Amino acid sequence: MVVRLGVVAVVLGTTAAVAPGQAALAAAGASGTAVSPSPYAFADDARSVEGARSTGDAELLTPGTAYKSSLPSNGKVSYLLQLDATSNAYVSVTAVPSPGGTVSVIDGLKVSVQDDDGTSCSDDTASFGAARSPHPIAAWGRREISPTKSLCQEAGTYYVSVERVDPKGEGSSPGAWDLELVAMTEPRTAKTGPTSAPEVWNSASPQPLLGEAEDRRGGAGFAGATPLDQGVWRDDIRPGQTLFYEVPLDWGQQLHVTADLGSSASGGTGYTPDALDLTLYNPARGPVADVGVGYTGGPKSGSLPPLPPVDHANRYAALGKVGAMRFAGSYYLVAHLAESVADSFGDGPFPMTLRVQVSGEARRGPGYVGESEPKGVFDVSDQDRQAAAEGVAGGDDTAMRVVAVGGIGIGSALLVGLGVWTVGTRRRSAV
Repeated sequence: MVVRLGVVAVVLGTTAAVAPGQAALAAAGASGTAVSPSPYAFADDARSVEGARSTGDAELLTPGTAYKSSLPSNGKVSYLLQLDATSNAYVSVTAVPSPGGTVSVIDGLKVSVQDDDGTSCSDDTASFGAARSPHPIAAWGRREISPTKSLCQEAGTYYVSVERVDPKGEGSSPGAWDLELVAMTEPRTAKTGPTSAPEVWNSASPQPLLGEAEDRRGGAGFAGATPLDQGVWRDDIRPGQTLFYEVPLDWGQQLHVTADLGSSASGGTGYTPDALDLTLYNPARGPVADVGVGYTGGPKSGSLPPLPPVDHANRYAALGKVGAMRFAGSYYLVAHLAESVADSFGDGPFPMTLRVQVSGEARRGPGYVGESEPKGVFDVSDQDRQAAAEGVAGGDDTAMRVVAVGGIGIGSALLVGLGVWTVGTRRRSAV
């Protein structure tokens, strides 16, 4: 149903969503004002925390809470965790370089966790790719309770350290980066399961999903990621822009994703390596796998590497992309189009198609004892499935699904709300 009030259209019951930040961009575009895509939309309820140069001054991160901080160009900053002896703990750090900044070929983000005696529990590094295009990237730290590990198993104080990989590299800007941090805990299981990853799983890549693409606008951050289910989804992306989507995956389910970048309308020529970068993150925002698609102005396509079905025992795999598929929940697809695409092919936007396939029957989980923090982050609920089908994050009581601006006044847009706007996914309290 479409209700028109003057130049404003309010659309109810549609599956197309207006993502956070998209309305402002649309308004500016309609008024003829050039705008740069916002690099990242932080969680609305993120708390400010200052990273400490010394672990002795580190501030506490509470699992289930989102934080906003900053990373200087040189040196580490540290944060504090207080952990029990039974729960796995994960800390994801998203780094957001300043707009207009530059990065070197090997620059990126390093996140590490250590105990109060300086023993290393984990470390992880994320980079920007061959295109050297600054954009939000995320890495994670882990403290895992496991019968196969002897270190970092006790209750007590742990530290999360964050640093840049190559701040003095050629072409790196010296400015500070914004950070978003989220700590999560995963409870133990009632029964001891296998301590090795499944040896056999279907690693064959299926034929990409066919069919007419449906519009689904990506969000501008993890907290505002647009839900997707199986299907062919179309979006527009501009050079320098990063778009976020989330796909619910239950235990036993397997994900296959192909990204298509449409041809340029500018008639330009050239080549941009890793022009389109598509990265998959797990429910703890830990990186799983990625694919970079080079661009010459014609249509290009790339697929994520084969991934195993979601299984609790995957965490024991030696291969990182297998180990990261360790729990059910919302998996994030993050697409970035390199800034340098504009040099040869103009400002776009460029059509992007995501072909998302979910195979395998959902099965029962490992039987957790207690709740995760945030609650339900490692589960898939009926609300999650409904949100993925509709493309709007919201619970059963969401009265209005979409507000679409059908016309713009001179320099302004009138937004009309009908009913009650309620957004309440199980994870939004944490992110």
